[in-house]
Amino acid sequence: MESLKSESVSKRFGSLYAVQNVSLSIGSGERRAIIGPNGAGKTTLLNLFTGQLKPSAGRIYMFGQDVTAIPEHQRVHLGLARTFQVMNLIFNLSVLDNVLLAIQAVMPFRFGMFRSQNAYSNLSEEAQMLLTQWGLWERRKDLVRNLSYGEQRRMELATALASKPNILLLDEPTSGLSEAEAASFVAMIRGLGRDTTLVIVEHDMDVVFEMADYITVLHYGQVIVEGTKEEIKANSKVREVYLGEEG
Repeated sequence: MESLKSESVSKRFGSLYAVQNVSLSIGSGERRAIIGPNGAGKTTLLNLFTGQLKPSAGRIYMFGQDVTAIPEHQRVHLGLARTFQVMNLIFNLSVLDNVLLAIQAVMPFRFGMFRSQNAYSNLSEEAQMLLTQWGLWERRKDLVRNLSYGEQRRMELATALASKPNILLLDEPTSGLSEAEAASFVAMIRGLGRDTTLVIVEHDMDVVFEMADYITVLHYGQVIVEGTKEEIKANSKVREVYLGEEG
């Protein structure tokens, strides 16, 4: 079954097409990487998937449902989550409070104003389990701004997973990490169950080849080739436009 699908999707800013006639079909549980040089339209495509941007043309589907006109927050409740190239955390709150807010945001009582957060014991239990899984429980009382960059990246992933998404979009998840931090982060992501579909925008080709089942290559907003990592490695057009080789 398809988790996520775009059908002839385009996004135009004035006369410039950031994404043009992109059709993708991403299966349930798949690990799909979207790669391409700077300006290829990768993050714009993610923003179209989330509803942050509306397409100029085409349709977007989640689990067979047309979500083209559905706003961003409603797609979250359908099972979509994402991380950002620039982190989207509340830096002046503690690690624990960030996760508690992320969990509560998808709960039926999220708009309740007359009970404290502490009244919901299951929130604390879920937060502890999640932070322990991602190696952050010991830092639960620390402000997010006092974490290392690598810990903040893990924190962002933990908050994204707090909603128990069926589809997780990762935008440059290893950007700014050291080689050791990136390897650790990749190992954590690879440990996610196949009940979560992953769509990964990533510039580090080693990370892409390690994580992806299937790879889509964008260039000037258009899909130029798709395939397995072996097929992408062997494709001369990919080497020319993405890896800087000729021939």
